[in-house]
Amino acid sequence: MFCYQCEETMNGTGCTMNGMCGKKGEVAVLQDRLIYALKGYAFCNSRGRQKGCNDSDFGPFVMEALFATLTNVNFDGAYFEKKIQETLDRRDVVRNAVHDGAPPGPQAPNVATITYDELMTKTADEIGVLSTADIDTRSLRETLIYGLKGISAYGMHAHILGSESEDVYQFIEKALVSTIDASPLGNPDKDGMIALLMECGSIGVKIMSMLDAANTGAYGSPVPTQVSTGVGKNPGILISGHDLKDLEMLLEQTKGSGIDVYTHGEMLPAHGYPFFQKYENLVGNYGNSWWHQKSEFEKFNGPILMTTNCLVPPKETYAERLFTTNMVGYADDKSQLKHIAANADGSKDFSEIIELAKKCPPPEELENGTVMTGFAHAAVLSVADKVIDAVKAGDIKKFVVMAGCDGRRKEREYYTEFAEALPHDTVILTAGCAKYRYNKLDLGDIGGIPRVLDAGQCNDCYSLVVIALELAKAFGVETVNDLPLVFNIAWYEQKATLVFLSLLSLGVQNIVIGPTLPACISPDVLDVLVKTFNVSKNTDVESDMKRLITL
Repeated sequence: MFCYQCEETMNGTGCTMNGMCGKKGEVAVLQDRLIYALKGYAFCNSRGRQKGCNDSDFGPFVMEALFATLTNVNFDGAYFEKKIQETLDRRDVVRNAVHDGAPPGPQAPNVATITYDELMTKTADEIGVLSTADIDTRSLRETLIYGLKGISAYGMHAHILGSESEDVYQFIEKALVSTIDASPLGNPDKDGMIALLMECGSIGVKIMSMLDAANTGAYGSPVPTQVSTGVGKNPGILISGHDLKDLEMLLEQTKGSGIDVYTHGEMLPAHGYPFFQKYENLVGNYGNSWWHQKSEFEKFNGPILMTTNCLVPPKETYAERLFTTNMVGYADDKSQLKHIAANADGSKDFSEIIELAKKCPPPEELENGTVMTGFAHAAVLSVADKVIDAVKAGDIKKFVVMAGCDGRRKEREYYTEFAEALPHDTVILTAGCAKYRYNKLDLGDIGGIPRVLDAGQCNDCYSLVVIALELAKAFGVETVNDLPLVFNIAWYEQKATLVFLSLLSLGVQNIVIGPTLPACISPDVLDVLVKTFNVSKNTDVESDMKRLITL
């Protein structure tokens, strides 16, 4: 295997035996084979589109498959074997329609003709990341693939709520085809690949906007909300991940059952939506970001439902209480997590989880306090006049975007220390699980405006973009780069890659990223980003405070 799609990749270069995420090498190779198959499916579907015989289900199918390959989503080899076969079957249906049942011509790339048995013998060196010899082409291709994974994650959340876009599907198709060697429809030069990355960022903005509209359309616009971090005396169910539809179904099915529902990790922002505030059985948030789950899940005592990433390979002590749904899956030689599949109409039966919860003791208390969420764009812009007045009066000197992902590395203590060191006239804008590094600090407020404004999940970085764009209009400046606004963001996986590309597509400059730079970015590609956007890596708190805050 060779994988360098996440921040934890071995030695900052690439995992080659097993993934630092816990993914086995054989599963990593299966994921490489699936992506190879998806490229062939995209190639044939693009030809089919020209003749009006493309697969109408291409978009949702490919998004689900790509989502499953994100870091910490699916560790089950059987899932990928099945998905590879399904992908090739779909590819062949379209290919046969294009050629009226005749075999494709000799110019067809291997991805369009390879059989399941042939593909299952291919190694990572033959079809994976390192199969692209040129380091810069490889860098651009893989960054694009990771951006597509981010689009697919957010796109699936929107799709579940009934929102989709043919433009998004066609971009995914075009982008996959562009990464195929010897493809008459793909293989653009480096300038063309950079243009595709910027287009990927623009599609990222579009898909996050769609998801924002889908979430607020279904559940209302988030409002500032204090969320309890303590526990009650009832047995509980813990729900983690990002999918709000799963939370809705779980709350409905546990009403009046005597079971409390707690959110975990990226599900915390759900408390800010008016729709969910009507449920008395939604009682609080338990624990912190994803990487604490081995200790926190053990202490929760009740069942846990993982709706999306980020799953950590579980300990045996709680594996029987851990359930998966959607694209999440886990199996090894010791255990296979129970999976809750959707019915044909999208509904799910959580009765097994509920019955198990009734037999479990209440959660062990980890802390007892509150944490704030619900500062999405509608909430912040509703008090825009107050914010603008505070800036004009000099009470707020700078906004600091500290959004993105959390992770296990000790270097991430930097973000806590940076937040603590910020002057009292600064406001942090955040989204994603990076906020767990500082959202429980007592940083106070500025004239009633909290100094940490949590816009929500990682996809809610869109809210931060909307806030910045509206502030730019209010202050009469041309771009967000002219605002008293700086970006010091943390990344971990592929959705953060998409958010990064989205910011670049909007022309945002001077982004500081950490705790490392993505291993997939080659020196020459990094040079382009530095020269065009002045992207840089974080250093230490004192130095970054000087260059970002006290200029």
